[in-house]
Amino acid sequence: MHRVGSAGNNGNSNRPRKEKKLRYVLRDTDDTKHCAGINCLAVLKSSVSDGCNYLFSGSRDGTLKRWALDEDAATCSATFESHVDWVNDTVIAGDTTLVSCSSDTTLKTWNCFSDGTCTSTLRQHSDYVTCLAAAEKNTNVVASGGLGGEVFVWDIEAAVTPLSKSSDVMEDDCSNGTNGSANSLSISSLRTVSSSNSIAAHTTQCHGYVPIAAKGHKESVYALAMNDSGSLLVSGGTEKVVRVWDPRTGSKTMKLRGHTDNIRALLLDSTGRYCLSGSSDSMIRLWDLGQQRCVHSYAVHTDSVWALASTPTFSHVYSGGRDLSLYLTDLTTRESLLLCTKEHPILQLALHDDSIWVATTDSSVDRWPAEGRNPQKVFQRGGSFLAGNLSFSRARVSLEGSAPTPVYKEPIFTIPGTPAIVQHEILNNKRHVLTKDSAGSVKLWEITRGVVIEDYGQVSFDEKKEQLFEMVSIPAWFTVDTRLGSLSVHLDTPQCFYAEMYSADLNIIGKPEDDKVNLARETLKGLLAHWMTKRRQRLGSQASVNGNVLSGKDITSRSIANSRIEVDGNAENDSMVYPSFEFSTVSPPSIITEGSQGGPWRKKITELDGTEDEKDFPGWVLDCVLCNKLPSRDNTKCSFYLHPCEGSAVQILTQGKLSAPRILRIHKVVNYVIEKLEKPSDNANSDGTFSPGLGGRLQHSAVVDGSFRSGLKPWQKPRPSIEILCNNQVLSPDMSLATVRAYVWKKPEDLVLNYRVIQGR
Repeated sequence: MHRVGSAGNNGNSNRPRKEKKLRYVLRDTDDTKHCAGINCLAVLKSSVSDGCNYLFSGSRDGTLKRWALDEDAATCSATFESHVDWVNDTVIAGDTTLVSCSSDTTLKTWNCFSDGTCTSTLRQHSDYVTCLAAAEKNTNVVASGGLGGEVFVWDIEAAVTPLSKSSDVMEDDCSNGTNGSANSLSISSLRTVSSSNSIAAHTTQCHGYVPIAAKGHKESVYALAMNDSGSLLVSGGTEKVVRVWDPRTGSKTMKLRGHTDNIRALLLDSTGRYCLSGSSDSMIRLWDLGQQRCVHSYAVHTDSVWALASTPTFSHVYSGGRDLSLYLTDLTTRESLLLCTKEHPILQLALHDDSIWVATTDSSVDRWPAEGRNPQKVFQRGGSFLAGNLSFSRARVSLEGSAPTPVYKEPIFTIPGTPAIVQHEILNNKRHVLTKDSAGSVKLWEITRGVVIEDYGQVSFDEKKEQLFEMVSIPAWFTVDTRLGSLSVHLDTPQCFYAEMYSADLNIIGKPEDDKVNLARETLKGLLAHWMTKRRQRLGSQASVNGNVLSGKDITSRSIANSRIEVDGNAENDSMVYPSFEFSTVSPPSIITEGSQGGPWRKKITELDGTEDEKDFPGWVLDCVLCNKLPSRDNTKCSFYLHPCEGSAVQILTQGKLSAPRILRIHKVVNYVIEKLEKPSDNANSDGTFSPGLGGRLQHSAVVDGSFRSGLKPWQKPRPSIEILCNNQVLSPDMSLATVRAYVWKKPEDLVLNYRVIQGR
């Protein structure tokens, strides 16, 4: 499983500094739908009778959405975008604060009623943050747990409020520190509880505030729950035990054993006396914390239990999981009902009055009837069964074919999502990506513009891939993943700058047809065009206010002393974005990257405001976009020999090795041969690029595009009298040297081309 690397303390590392990456996430629809599984739900009910209720959903697409709810519809009123990986859980703290956690190792806070702007990022976990719990009556207290075995208890108000201006500086300085490392900036100490209940010092990370750490888990934590007052916290995970804590001190109070597999869901009643747990062993258990024992076991499911929700009185529990089924169980009588079945595993439940929201690995959310205020009404319909207390009892019944019939066939309504991309293939032209989504639809994307250029519908992915095959060879300048349900395109320096194409091949008007265009540079310019415009406006207004040009702190005068930089020979140092690299402003891509401070971030390209700088962007991106400076590239040339065909009477032009751009077309080599044959007495090109090599051999140091501008008619009009061969195969004039090397030559040695006069001409 792909992991977003957590920030570490690299202060003592002697390894070369690894440059930060930039990736951009593409969407071909509007931003009002999720495009991956829904991991979490939270309902915010209005405090007034006629007010609007809201549902918050967090998705594997990395975003949260706020839905304004009507009786039979839901409208997306905001998208909360800042996490750079899956959103795993979300809770509402108080009336206005939304807290989310993610596989990017962070917690983030948001104003529930905002337009989606993140108000703070909390970095303390060393691995995926999987779960959250909130105290309903103690509105500032939120607990978080994750794969690192860490459980933290946060005072949200204190965590998001900077202590002072100097503290803000400290936050920047220490935001990438590792928890508890000896070199972390220690602003204050914290009482933490180790497995032996000893008090340990814990160094801080952000502006003086450090959460309480409940230490004791040796393995991953998947579930948390807290009582209303925030005086009791329970946690569970891969250790198969329920741990009980005092969240005010971080001290352990008990450990409850009984499950035989991972604990995936937990609930506490409002008083904190009773606890419900759901496990991968397919069992639901009811614990009496006062007696410190399990008082009931419920064998309802036939597979892992991943989600629990209880009625307000804690008399009944709704449960869902891997078996695609939603059950309602009476905790006292042990009666159980199958409410509905889904097409996908159930990930989370949220009770809302007499209905229940159901989230699955699909990108949509369903609202089902639940009778949450009077669940006995559902049992009056009949069809209930008595939950056993052994995990194999329900599985045995299922195998015998006597599975219960669902009470409900259809949901009240569905909040639709868009199908997630589940398969992709980068085509040989290194600009197009073929994708297939979970609905079977196959589409062709152009990643230099971020748009779908063909929607083929439900066709065979493999057959379409074969149909689109082109015999071209272009360096791999980007990578792609679909972890977020959509295409994420990764750019990493210097590899991303290895690919070039001629302007004519990109249909760029106004440039000479053989001008070379660096694909990554133009893509970055297209992605940051809005940012550049905003930045120029901001710098212009500042200059007019100050009456002079900005100081040397301006990004354009960035120090590049520590990197090997070259100015692209064809760069015009302008900000023009060619049509081949203009990104959509209707469905704009989102950038995910990080600069020198603050960690990774995500934002739509149209929401960049021009204030972002080295703290936010990798230095190589700014060098490229602002200064047209690219890192040195070693593999843009192709060496080859050019000899007459065996037995041919054509004169030998040179015995030396030639070097030319990888993208040079064979028709240029044809023109070169014609030019040399017309001037047999010349030992050098008119541009003087031939020079004597060792041993008296002639070595052509570079065959640049300009050396072929000989005044001949374009190759497309008269058929040339010379043809070029490789491995006895006649080459098409529009093949590049790189393509010939990859598909015809197929050897590691330098390419050998042969030329001959076409017979009968």
